Amino acid sequence: MTLEMNRCTFGYRRGARVLNELSLTFVSGNTVLLGPNGAGKSTLLGIAASALSPKNGHVVLNGLRPDSRSRRRRYRRRVGWLPQQVRPVAGLQLREQVAYAGWLKGMSRRTAWDEAVPALQRVGLGDLVSRSSRELSGGQLRRLGIAQTLVHGSQVVLMDEPTAGLDPYQRGVFRDLLGELSSSTNFIVSTHQTEDLAESFDSVVLLDRGTVRFQGTVAEFLKKAPAQSAPGRLAEAAYNRLTNGGL
Repeated sequence: MTLEMNRCTFGYRRGARVLNELSLTFVSGNTVLLGPNGAGKSTLLGIAASALSPKNGHVVLNGLRPDSRSRRRRYRRRVGWLPQQVRPVAGLQLREQVAYAGWLKGMSRRTAWDEAVPALQRVGLGDLVSRSSRELSGGQLRRLGIAQTLVHGSQVVLMDEPTAGLDPYQRGVFRDLLGELSSSTNFIVSTHQTEDLAESFDSVVLLDRGTVRFQGTVAEFLKKAPAQSAPGRLAEAAYNRLTNGGL
């Protein structure tokens, strides 16, 4: 898997540019996207999902560029997108909501219906296929959202702050799930949290004010921590150093 962002520029109406000619390449594996509020993480993921269109530049996934209606449809079939809020759809059971997500990605209704159950099983919700999505806890809703990204066979799943609002136990369950799924799916995950990087991710991208401050392996990122940093807080120390201009 290779997801490329080539000289992407984006700004919201009446605001400053969020990204300015940003170029970045994501490869196979799990990548964590770090950065403070306003760094441009959500915008970057929105462009990568083709939910936002850059003013200049473009994205390419394994040679496919979403620059026409038909190619955009094929591109979106290969990309799973989990926004910050996963909302239950009133009146739908879990299987129905996952199947609906697959249908929106271009699957036939029959195929989406058939594939919804294995997608739910992969995230540990196989026993709840007939439950209303409105009855789920916050952690279960995140897992439902992941099932919606997996049902159409996506090559890469983009997640925007997937553990926001979860308690420590739920965050641990989520990290375990990510590890279980990573053998067959590539993940790019935006988060503020730096703990457990080595257990969950292969590489790190640090974004600050629309600029890439760091891209490399987790081990390379941890080496950016000051020499006097506490062993258990290397990721936090590296993050603070890089976002304060310590490069």
